[in-house]
Amino acid sequence: MKRKSSFIVSILLVLSLILSACGGGGKNEAAGGKSENSGPKEGGTLIYARGADSISLDPINVTDGESTRVTTHIFETLFVYDDKLELQPKLAESYETSEDGLTWTIKLKKGIKFQDGTDFNADAVVFNWERWMDPANPYHQGDFPYYPFLYGGFKGDPKHKVEHVKALDESTVEFKLTEPTAPFISYLAIQMFGIASPEAIKKYGEKFGENPVGTGPFKFDSWNRNDKIVLKANENYSEEGKPYLDEVIFRVIPDNSSRLTALQSGEVDIIDGLNPDDADTIKANSQLSLVERPSFNIGYMVFNTQLAPFDNVKVRQAINMAIDKQEIVDAFYNGYAEVAKNPFPPGLWGYNNDIEDYKYDVKAAKKLLAEAGYPDGFKTELWAMSNPRPYMPQPLKVAEAIQADLKEIGIEAEIKTYEWATYLQKSGNGEHTMGLYGWTGVMADPDNFLYPNLSSTNTQKPASNRSFYVNEEFTSLLDQARVTFDQEERAKLYQQAQEIFHADAPWVTLAHTTPPLGLAGYVEGFKPHPMEKEDFTEVYLNK
Repeated sequence: MKRKSSFIVSILLVLSLILSACGGGGKNEAAGGKSENSGPKEGGTLIYARGADSISLDPINVTDGESTRVTTHIFETLFVYDDKLELQPKLAESYETSEDGLTWTIKLKKGIKFQDGTDFNADAVVFNWERWMDPANPYHQGDFPYYPFLYGGFKGDPKHKVEHVKALDESTVEFKLTEPTAPFISYLAIQMFGIASPEAIKKYGEKFGENPVGTGPFKFDSWNRNDKIVLKANENYSEEGKPYLDEVIFRVIPDNSSRLTALQSGEVDIIDGLNPDDADTIKANSQLSLVERPSFNIGYMVFNTQLAPFDNVKVRQAINMAIDKQEIVDAFYNGYAEVAKNPFPPGLWGYNNDIEDYKYDVKAAKKLLAEAGYPDGFKTELWAMSNPRPYMPQPLKVAEAIQADLKEIGIEAEIKTYEWATYLQKSGNGEHTMGLYGWTGVMADPDNFLYPNLSSTNTQKPASNRSFYVNEEFTSLLDQARVTFDQEERAKLYQQAQEIFHADAPWVTLAHTTPPLGLAGYVEGFKPHPMEKEDFTEVYLNK
């Protein structure tokens, strides 16, 4: 027997606690609102300005938000989270799960084509999976970091969880797993698992990341590194009449103030990475509009727990006590954040609100540091990204505030910074001692925040676990949660894991933000997505 599963998976609903996007003082009414006087207008170019460039446009080979911000418009996934974080079908039409939770049968939509004119079908899905999971596959070129996060390694690894992926017919794919995996369908909604054209992968090989081809509403046109990426409307997109725009350009303007100036002058149409105080400037401008992205992120500082003195839990706890997080949030977020105490946001099920955060207490921090063997403190480095991130709009100022707090307990921290791609590479290789970092969720499940960033299985370099935190009891709880289908039981396991995280203190949790974005008043239909996965098919320019 088989049990049918609803498209809206109950264990993933977080609607009731997710903040709704709110409008500013410009012409664009609510986020995503449309003009009362006219319908959508076709044509035009939307210019989206951001603080850093993408790393690659091959979605399976990236984890950074600046890459997926672009790839989400080129590629589509089998399932997708809408702006309410409810799971919906995209390239898939329906699915069934066997009673033992091992076999998943997915029906695909018909008549969809890739942007190069080739057919999307079951064989294309299997081709992508074979590329992702099999190191012996000739097109398995890159690190494919998200695949082993979710599936215990690659094909041939002892803990690999996928027995086979095969096409049953032109529009049906069967996935056979080696163990029950509760969030399996939600994995298929993660941006990194966008389905790519097999013919394009064969054609471009290792250069596919610079020549992406998917089924999405916009197709790749050109890329000038650290300047702009140009996407053109896909004239053969599966949703008739969409998109309205002819073109979307992602421009890189590293400086926050310069991006604001570009918006004010009409040079660009949307900006993110605002200096929080500049949100007031946008609100006061009748030609502009301010919207807030619903909070689904965490900004934090990692300790490299494999390096002294951060291999000492008392040192990590002392630093947690020494940093005045509320003062940092008050000074640098302008009301667009709340202090974080756990490694994922409070709106997500499984959050452990019973945990008491470390209290800001310089005297207690000094005492604990002395107990750890450092009565006079020590010298170290504090890494900070050079560009704004949604979870940390002013990273260098935050770093300076942390530096000042640490000096109060005798720790001298030299601030080091790198451009975004280099920062990710170096910290993934464990070259840092302490570093600012953060995460925006790509699925509405605690697994997505905890497993990539804190599981001991993800410490192999280049590591996603930037703290290089190893606690087998903690990781075992995450593993148990993955094979547990009952949501209440899964929530209990994640709550236990958060208690261990709190005691071990591999991070200083800083803030959950509702990042503000600035829009020209004529931009209509824009809805900021909690996962930074905007749908530009509804956007048009009312000018």
